[in-house]
Amino acid sequence: MTDRWLVALDIDGTTVREDDSLSARVADSVRAVVDAGHLVVLATGRSQSTTVGLAERIGIHPEWMVVANGALVLQAQGDGYVQEHVEVFDAAPALQRIVQGLPEARFLVEDATGFRRYTRGMDDWNLEHAEEVEFDGLTVEPAMRVVVMSPDHAVEDFLEIVEGMGLHKVSYAIGFSSWLDIAPDGVNKATGLQRVVDATGIPRERVLVVGDGRNDIDMLEWAAAGGGRAVAMGQAPAEVAAAANERTASVEDDGLADVLEPLAAFGSVTV
Repeated sequence: MTDRWLVALDIDGTTVREDDSLSARVADSVRAVVDAGHLVVLATGRSQSTTVGLAERIGIHPEWMVVANGALVLQAQGDGYVQEHVEVFDAAPALQRIVQGLPEARFLVEDATGFRRYTRGMDDWNLEHAEEVEFDGLTVEPAMRVVVMSPDHAVEDFLEIVEGMGLHKVSYAIGFSSWLDIAPDGVNKATGLQRVVDATGIPRERVLVVGDGRNDIDMLEWAAAGGGRAVAMGQAPAEVAAAANERTASVEDDGLADVLEPLAAFGSVTV
């Protein structure tokens, strides 16, 4: 077939609102794109469990998912998923540098099995399959993903502090609030999606990605460079919008549905 699209969707701030609520219109539009035969991939910084949970809320079972900001690529197998690819790294050097600059920061480290170790104060995160540890206990296993929170800092101050740390051999993305995602060096949503493209044979010019955060910049640039559609949400910061070649309405105004409804209406495809 020649007209199937790979549709990669960020979750937070794109598919769901800031309070994690899901618009019925957005959910309908995602299901309609799947029903039309296109390949919907959830591409997120979230863990596997929370990404699967969101897919269930929407009412889909994606063939592929890119989670942990690209460090884990999942392929559907029966009712569940298998790890098609996973990347880990030694997070200790980065964590030591960060704690020197942000001594009051809170940390969460996820290993390749999805188990999470966290320090005190990460109460707002999903802490199932997790344990609270002292700082030194964060690095007993190689990390797939690291989250750093410093809620006492304004976002711009946090940006300045983190960017001045000179972190090496890691990829990192800073969210809207004062939290930081760290992935293995050279790993991001784009590298994960490239693996899906390689596996499925869908050409880059039929890739559509939608995102709103700084961890979506690589994904947006990758889609645009390949001749595809790179769509920034209406509330995206300027540097995120600059990486895109399209812009839609904000998440509060169902901007994702504005993008997906025409694609679903274009007609079904045969897989």
